[in-house]
Amino acid sequence: MNPKPNRGKSAAAFTLVTATAAAVVLAGCSGGGDTASVASRVENAKGTPASAPVVRLVSSTPEYVTGGDALIDVTLPKVSDANGRRTLVVEVNGEDQSAAFKPDPMNEGHMIGLVTGLKEGGNTIMARWVGTSGKLHLTNYPVTGPVFSGPHQKPYFCQTDTFRIYPGGPLLGTATDENCSVPTQVHYLYRALDNTYKPYDGKAAAPADMTTTTTKDGATVPYIVRLETGTINRAIYQTAILHDPKSESAIHPTAAPKGWNKRLVYPFGGGCGGGWYRQGNTTGGVLNHDILSQGYGLASASLNVFGTNCNDVLSAETVMMVKERFIETVGRPNYTIGWSCSGAAMQQYMIGNNYPGLLDGIIPSCSFPDPSNPASTDARLLYNYFNFNKGTAWTQAELASASGYWGYNHVNNQNSVWANRFDTIANRPNGYTSAVFNAVVPQEARFDPVTNPMGARPTHWDHGVNMFGRDPDTGYARRAMDNVGVQYGLGALNEGKITKEQFLDLNDKIGGYDINGTFTPQRTQGDPVGIANAYETGRIMLGNGGLASMPIIDWDQLDTEELATGDLHLKFFHYMTRERLIKSNGNADNMVMWNGGSINTAFVGMQALDRMDEWLANIAKDTSDAPRRDKVIRNKPANLSDGCWAPGATGPAAPVFIKERQFLGTRGSSTCNTLYPGYSYPRGVAGEPAASDIVKCQLRPIDPADYKVTFTAQELARLNEVFPEGVCDYTKPGVGQRPLAGTWLHYTEPGKFVKIVQ
Repeated sequence: MNPKPNRGKSAAAFTLVTATAAAVVLAGCSGGGDTASVASRVENAKGTPASAPVVRLVSSTPEYVTGGDALIDVTLPKVSDANGRRTLVVEVNGEDQSAAFKPDPMNEGHMIGLVTGLKEGGNTIMARWVGTSGKLHLTNYPVTGPVFSGPHQKPYFCQTDTFRIYPGGPLLGTATDENCSVPTQVHYLYRALDNTYKPYDGKAAAPADMTTTTTKDGATVPYIVRLETGTINRAIYQTAILHDPKSESAIHPTAAPKGWNKRLVYPFGGGCGGGWYRQGNTTGGVLNHDILSQGYGLASASLNVFGTNCNDVLSAETVMMVKERFIETVGRPNYTIGWSCSGAAMQQYMIGNNYPGLLDGIIPSCSFPDPSNPASTDARLLYNYFNFNKGTAWTQAELASASGYWGYNHVNNQNSVWANRFDTIANRPNGYTSAVFNAVVPQEARFDPVTNPMGARPTHWDHGVNMFGRDPDTGYARRAMDNVGVQYGLGALNEGKITKEQFLDLNDKIGGYDINGTFTPQRTQGDPVGIANAYETGRIMLGNGGLASMPIIDWDQLDTEELATGDLHLKFFHYMTRERLIKSNGNADNMVMWNGGSINTAFVGMQALDRMDEWLANIAKDTSDAPRRDKVIRNKPANLSDGCWAPGATGPAAPVFIKERQFLGTRGSSTCNTLYPGYSYPRGVAGEPAASDIVKCQLRPIDPADYKVTFTAQELARLNEVFPEGVCDYTKPGVGQRPLAGTWLHYTEPGKFVKIVQ
């Protein structure tokens, strides 16, 4: 089983990667990488006879190797010495590690080996073959990170002692160092007749209640799971794969388990509030029966749970390192598929866009484009206005119409989830707690504006300070939020749902937030540097990076639009993402949208996985020189299209698919919208386009022609007092709005990054 030990504590010096490495970054991380692109980084790729060996890194990219080891492929030319012998010599920084290499049974003429003992920083792999040689240069980082995410967050609290390895199983144990490390452990479990996982002893007789499973590729195998648990990048990671240790050889990249279908699913975890300063004690979940039973491998880590770590760059870095570990242990998957709901969907979208190649296709559900959208911050302002500041009469229904939501409780719920605040009881909407800390973060470490002003600040801005940058005056993270010029309730006014007095009073008294998220009478003025950084680093996910060439199946796992209790997972978020793809790329033909998934989430989820698997397989078979985006679009399966799931003849157990272009609309606007209606949001009612990608709007003078009501001179004067600088002009780009600076950005300090792809 040979668990990989945890190695290293200090970060290596950052290595700047030039534009020539762009193809390698993509090829080394993706499941279906271009071998020729990878070969362009080895010294013998050009101007050298074909008889020289080609050295290729399989487990990651040459620029980003971690943990002191790397899986190497050597392509051998068909030549031998005078005696007909073929002897491969592989040296790592001059040390002979030839014994680690074995023939690759799936690729004739290839040798695979795990080289070890890499030093932090630069390393050279030399392959010698019949008088010729090939080189590969690698840069190695410690398994504890960081790699490209920037300086580690401090303070940071370990949770290995509360991480349960599997249901009913042991705890992982006490961390051995300040990086929350523990020794790697491997457990074997079997799937029992009672649909639970139980410990498996490969030396004992097969349990009487053990089941079998038939994988997607048609292999019938004992339902035995190899579960690996350890720590990588200060996160707890787990991988799971079908493997019978009794009847099969030891797991190795040259000996794939019979039950593995050569695909990897990477589940992420949701949330965001509470995702600060801790290791976490959950992952996205790797013991998923529906997925495992089909032969997929699964991998995830605690820092891939937004409720633990609301930082997509740190999540991307963790994905890269966990995938590297999986490949070194099991072998390279044909492709990797992102999976799961809510904050997990945000991670898929942002990682897919900003770090392309880590995920080959994504299946986000109950999705949001990113954590920076102002829907919850606006809802909280509306809630505060309605309950505490209003100067005229409103009903809940009238406020709901001003918000765009179906009902008032959606205002209530969106308000409750915004964690970027520190307000105390004196300035807090009824019953809602301030920003959430997990109990593992001690009270003395937490921010307090009086007693501990430089303490740990629980906001997604401060948690992502390496991306947003730091305000030198306050020491706090820069923020990308603004509501100057926003005409709340404009659409409701023009539709006759609220009065002129309500519109004027709302916009006069809605206010904003200070740096600590406390309500202020003044509107929020955005930090221009923070806003620019948010766009350039992909914190505002525009779909203009890797996502443009990625297959996407976005499905609405939760149908919560017209629930009286309200919810935060609303349909307009799905359409924001699609509109951003259209705005950036001309169309969103690489994205399929399904609604009605809540009718039978297990069934619909597996339908999505099956279609994504077929889509990626089709792309892999397309060996043309066409751009990746063209391949993605033209290889979409014929049976995959927009639509919704409706109850079948026997009810939700057998839903039927209605093929129909999906758009955001209320009942009566289409068959699917009648079944699963959607509504708007505060900035949408204020006139913002559906992409909702403007943090701070450009302003223009008030124009009475914009209103379907007639203001008196006195009312118009008041309107100008409310908006002394003017109102939002949504026909223009936002202030500071700019393209993504590049994918695979490497952060060196807060607000500073290196462009990996030019």
